[in-house]
Parts: sequence; C-alpha cells; structure tokens
Amino acid sequence: MNDFNDLINSGKPTLVDFFATWCGPCKMQSPILEQVKNRVGDEANVVKVDIDQYRDIAHRYHVQSVPTLIVFLNGEPVWRGVGLHQADVLEAKLREHIGPVINKHY
Repeated sequence: MNDFNDLINSGKPTLVDFFATWCGPCKMQSPILEQVKNRVGDEANVVKVDIDQYRDIAHRYHVQSVPTLIVFLNGEPVWRGVGLHQADVLEAKLREHIGPVINKHY
C-alpha cells in the first residue's frame, strides 16, 4: 500500500489500470498500456493493480468494473475511465498533466 501511495504522490501523472486476471477486456488493455508507457517514457507512471490481490486499494477508489483506469496527480484522481481505452486517448489524458518541457542545452 505504501508503494502505491508513493507512486500516485510522485509528482508525475500516474495512470493506474485496475484489472483482474479473469477479465477479457483487461487482457486486451495490457498491450495498449505498454504502448502508452513507451510513448510517455519517464514523464509519467503507468501501473497495474490487480483488484483481487489489492481489494483495499480498489475499494478506496470505488472500482466496481474492470478495467477501470484512473489518472492520479499528486495523489488525487484527475481522470477516470471504465472499459477498454485506446493508446492515443490514454496518452492524451496523461499529457494534459505533464509539466512543460524544459529546454536542455548540451
């Protein structure tokens, strides 16, 4: 539980996929999340939470259907979606909360 709290309070937007191993749409969501993770890199976190293993976390965020996807920023939910979502949609939701890029001079 502490690791989860640290992640959602990390200062980076964090996309949490609440899933179940027995859920068909959850299995289809998994490779899409990998795409999102590759696209946003270190600018955001993308994590999965198994609702059967972490019932207390799922209960805290009122997860009643899977997949449920929640974007957290500074520990607070800023977006929530239920069902299968495409990579472009999820990436856009994360990018809404990614800070401005600072130009680096090498």
